[in-house]
Amino acid sequence: QVQLVESGGGLVLAGGSLRLSCAASTSMFSTHTMGWYRQAPGEQRELVAGITSGGSANYADSVKGRFTISRDNAKKTVYLQMNSLKPEDTAVYYCYLRSAITRTAYWGQGTQVTVSS
Repeated sequence: QVQLVESGGGLVLAGGSLRLSCAASTSMFSTHTMGWYRQAPGEQRELVAGITSGGSANYADSVKGRFTISRDNAKKTVYLQMNSLKPEDTAVYYCYLRSAITRTAYWGQGTQVTVSS
């Protein structure tokens, strides 16, 4: 059973930074695609950033140039460095893992990020 545990959310002023972490309890972590979604109140969940097993990253247009996704396969952890935060970045951020073998998606419990103006 895959478990994903997020940390690093919180309250920050506009223009500030936060780093989210997601630790995975799974074998063959390095083979799985990882990423982050977010969901604001009343909105649909949207992709923020993803990173493949080979380290290729993709980003939502709204966060390009401000957010950076990375992974540490030895620690089985994926990170989301968020800089120049804006109030519209306020949401619950969810870590996800897509299994390279079964293509099943797994989700973390979410961590709240609140950006005040």
